[in-house]
Amino acid sequence: MSSTSTTTAASSSTSIVTPGRRLGLTQEYIAGAGTYVRGGTIYASVLGTQKIDQSDDSKPILQILRSDTKFSIPTIGSEVLARVVRINPRAASVAIQMVGSTPCQEDFQGIVRVQDIRATEKDLVQMINSFHPGDIIRAEVISLGDQRSYYLATVKNEHGVVFAQSVDGNAMVPVSWEEMQDSKTGAIEKRKCAKPF
Repeated sequence: MSSTSTTTAASSSTSIVTPGRRLGLTQEYIAGAGTYVRGGTIYASVLGTQKIDQSDDSKPILQILRSDTKFSIPTIGSEVLARVVRINPRAASVAIQMVGSTPCQEDFQGIVRVQDIRATEKDLVQMINSFHPGDIIRAEVISLGDQRSYYLATVKNEHGVVFAQSVDGNAMVPVSWEEMQDSKTGAIEKRKCAKPF
């Protein structure tokens, strides 16, 4: 059995993971750098390579190492993946982590204004029904904004939330363009969902 777990650890140490990816349980691993814990489950908080190290304790350390190969910088028209950091009624602040399929060396700050969420019925859009902190969204860079933040838009059908967790901490799946469902409890939450490719 020990050889099997060693093989699993070795294979997982070479896999690329994205933010929000479920990695393991706290009863089996110690959460290391680049991870966070919710409800006894360890999740990736950054984009990078999963690595498992043995520690002096009985449990191995599970961490995410950021790749230091090639990186990208957002430009106007770029499609990006970003993590929602906080929201208010007028805008969502996000951390841009990938440009296309290339990771950023460090997170870039971005803003999605409420008028840039949907292409139609913009006056009816409510931020709380579109994004929640922790959501991973796919968006387009529409402006370089000020010196601190890029302006992003999710008006296209393929843009919006691509990964979200419910209030109970479970992964959610889209059931319509504006709703996601908890995969375990079946509870429905409002989101501006990205159309799957």
